[in-house]
Amino acid sequence: MRPVPIGVIGVGALGQHHARHLAAFAEAKLVGVHDIDHARGERIAAGVGTRFFSDVERLLAEVEAVTVAVPTAVHGSVGLAALDRGRAVLMEKPLAGSLAEADALIDAASRQGTLLQVGHVERFNRAVRAARPYLTDPRYFESTRLAPFQPRGTDVAVLLDLMIHDLDLILHLGGGAAVTEVRASGVPVLTPLIDIANARVEFATGAVANITASRVARERVRKLRVFQTSGYLSLDLAAGSGVFMRLKEDRAAAAPTSLADIVEVIPLTAPESDALGDELASFVRSVRGRDQAVVTGAEGRAALALALRVGEAIAAG
Repeated sequence: MRPVPIGVIGVGALGQHHARHLAAFAEAKLVGVHDIDHARGERIAAGVGTRFFSDVERLLAEVEAVTVAVPTAVHGSVGLAALDRGRAVLMEKPLAGSLAEADALIDAASRQGTLLQVGHVERFNRAVRAARPYLTDPRYFESTRLAPFQPRGTDVAVLLDLMIHDLDLILHLGGGAAVTEVRASGVPVLTPLIDIANARVEFATGAVANITASRVARERVRKLRVFQTSGYLSLDLAAGSGVFMRLKEDRAAAAPTSLADIVEVIPLTAPESDALGDELASFVRSVRGRDQAVVTGAEGRAALALALRVGEAIAAG
């Protein structure tokens, strides 16, 4: 099959890596990139051996699909411009800045019969992939995502910048159960928007999640812990590794003298890979009809809705 002609809209801190990966894919042909900063766009295009398009409409005319890595405020307008032309879209998270915009994107994709995938890259994390065979009925989630301050991403609150990664993972790993209650607190520290937040989310299944996100930390931490009746999973998302701890089936009837007497520790490993590269490769396969979208527009909307609900809980509190 011929390579999918594809473009990248927005080649800033993240979009430039979209271009780098796509330029190397045999199944895709990177037709070009667009960015409102023409100097940056031309530099990135030259670096990956493709063309720079100053006019996004000209780029859309020559491709079948695009990845979109622009500021959240214009996700809706840029995404609609592509979807209304029948172009498949991989929209970086969050899907949009509001539920109304998210619904417009989903409706446009449905109306045109084209693909809308959302870039929740942690779905492709090696630790998450290794943990899936051991997930049964999660009852309690605890996530911690901390990052040092950087100006990029501060156009939105930390809820849409960082916390939404974990909200999506928890919704996904929890089977998409309905949310029954959200309690949260958060404060702005270095920006006018919320920079650090904690949320407690309860689900109709009885499961509970405790989520912390900060973009004003001194060190970078990305950890997720999952407790279930069959055991406990501890995932280091930054390292792409983890462990699963469960009771030994052959544990002695006598009183144990140490944890090792009764608990089996299973390392969680998956083949080395680049999560963003895997995400982009899955999008290309989906455009070609070989795979289903890993994160659908509906799932991206659900994560956005929960993040906005956390924001409402903070405001109410």
